Amino acid sequence: MFPTPIEKKSAGTQTLYKIGLPIALFIWLLPLLAIFMTSVRPGGDINAGNVFGWPSQFQLFENYYAVFAESQAAQYLWNSLKITVPTMILSVGLAALAGYALAIYKFRFSLTLFFIFVAGNFVPFQILMVPVRDLSLSFGLYNTVTGLVLFHAAFQTGFCTLFMRNFIKALPHELIESARIEGVGEFRIFWHLVLPLVRPALAALAVLIFTFVWNDYFWATVLTNGENAKPITAGVKALNGQFVSRWHLVSAASLIAALPPVAMFFLMQKHFIAGLTLGATKG
Repeated sequence: MFPTPIEKKSAGTQTLYKIGLPIALFIWLLPLLAIFMTSVRPGGDINAGNVFGWPSQFQLFENYYAVFAESQAAQYLWNSLKITVPTMILSVGLAALAGYALAIYKFRFSLTLFFIFVAGNFVPFQILMVPVRDLSLSFGLYNTVTGLVLFHAAFQTGFCTLFMRNFIKALPHELIESARIEGVGEFRIFWHLVLPLVRPALAALAVLIFTFVWNDYFWATVLTNGENAKPITAGVKALNGQFVSRWHLVSAASLIAALPPVAMFFLMQKHFIAGLTLGATKG
């Protein structure tokens, strides 16, 4: 049922694995390496057709400085932070509460309500573009950070609730019943008993939501048209003019935009892996 660990394979298979793994890793990283090489080459190289060759000169500091000097990259990064962090807190917080209710309480139509949360994850978000844009205009939320936070939180809460409900459902119900017998209130049970037990799941979910929202491009272009609320994913295209494409600066800005999610993952790596493997073993 499960694949055999590589340590238990034959010597020849282990040798092929050790040779093939670095090659596969290099192929996987090749696009990122190409983007990095593009970000440090002068624009004249690209115009001359030297896209994948060795740069005629390295302009690491010049190109990355130009990203901030010739665009509002700092403002875009700040906008992304203002959008992503509140969305992450709001989505995970609501999902923890909803997941607790759906996992612990027994009430009529609880399973139906849970299926509604699940079904929302399968709706193609492209078909919601027009109604969501009209809704944002009606409530004065178009081209605002608040609008992006609210709509992102609404879209992410369904997945988060599915995630948290399954983890809380796996907890021993006897712990909660024992706390109730001792007279502990429901919110204290949730705050002091359940949340500490699912802390790895909360960390894993926070990393996922941070990455999803930070890397969003679709809603960033649908719900914004100015610089005040535009995140970095949509702001990168400002480095390309109407008649001139400066791909070396776009590549540099793209790598800058990718740094926060990568840093978030490495900071939370221990908790992220623990959250994904929580409940995978018994005893």
